[in-house]
Amino acid sequence: MKTLATLTVTMALVFSGVALAQQAMTEPQVKASLEQRGYSKVHDLNFKDGVWTAKARSADDRSVDVRIDPRTGQIFPDKQVARLSEADIRAQLSTQGYTHVHAVDFKDGVWKAKADNPAGKGVALQLNPNSGQVIGSDRD
Repeated sequence: MKTLATLTVTMALVFSGVALAQQAMTEPQVKASLEQRGYSKVHDLNFKDGVWTAKARSADDRSVDVRIDPRTGQIFPDKQVARLSEADIRAQLSTQGYTHVHAVDFKDGVWKAKADNPAGKGVALQLNPNSGQVIGSDRD
């Protein structure tokens, strides 16, 4: 019975990952979204560890590095301040089913952590600094 439950959870995670991958923004969509929100000279646009990254000029003409949630398009500039603490992030990951959470660090405008996902696989995560929701993973 326990094996069936584990298999069910694993399959749900696999299928949700497929659905999320299909809904991810494309490179041209990300660039257009950044430009619509006042960023210019967008370059070095890459998809890494489950999120889009780019270098650009902000509306006040400062050089910024940004991370973009591939599903929502939310932009996380590298100079922003975290609203959540490390303890908040650890608690949020625990409620999302992650275990063995370590290497929690606020860097480049997002929280980063390493953990085992609900299926027991080690993952590197990037999290929304305001909500603690996972926005990217090296397993996406």
